[in-house]
Amino acid sequence: MTSDDPALVNIEPGEGGRPVVTVWSDVGCPWAALALHTLRAASARLELPVLIDHRAFPLELFNRESTPKFIVDVELAAIAARRPEVGWRRWSAPEWTYPSSMLPALEAVQAAKSPAVGGLRASDELDIALRRAFYTESRSVGVHAVILELAEGCEHLDADALAKALRAGEGRSEVYGQWDIAQGPHVQGSPHLFAPGGYAVHNPGVTCRWTDSPENGGFPLFEAYDESWAEELLRRVHGAG
Repeated sequence: MTSDDPALVNIEPGEGGRPVVTVWSDVGCPWAALALHTLRAASARLELPVLIDHRAFPLELFNRESTPKFIVDVELAAIAARRPEVGWRRWSAPEWTYPSSMLPALEAVQAAKSPAVGGLRASDELDIALRRAFYTESRSVGVHAVILELAEGCEHLDADALAKALRAGEGRSEVYGQWDIAQGPHVQGSPHLFAPGGYAVHNPGVTCRWTDSPENGGFPLFEAYDESWAEELLRRVHGAG
């Protein structure tokens, strides 16, 4: 398998000939949310549109447990302090509403790729809505009803079709199949971005280290962030750089 293998990266042009960037991530990973925020903001600023093909890097399947809230909390704080434009907030809902699993959200993003539901654009709209709901609104995005409510607000997504797809189990086999691929050597973590022509970068732009392991009370030191990676990637996929 190479970095241009279709199992790793979408090499086909998207709707309207838009280039496609493939992003492997978990909805509950703050670093992935930062990368996606940076890419989308740069795309809008430079007027270089792309479609995002979301692939699941399900952390809870790798770790055999839900990602502990205390880890997400300190990563979120480190990122939001350095990059306040992301607009995130500390979890403010009751603790018992905190998502115990992100798999339903990951499955819904995959199910939304179906042309009957809306395709890549709809899938990305749902991903945006899920991350905003989790990081900004403290919503339990693993709950089926919450996912469908968020889907209702996605312009290019047919929420009724998504509900039918999820009822039929669509999206689940895709998540598990992508987990199988992500256990190989090419996908290094969440996020890992791929684009045609051999582009493959894990957690782009981030310089971070932990003072100690999270289990020992360590904190992430988010030392630097070079957001120029997003413009470089966009110009690359548009053939303008």
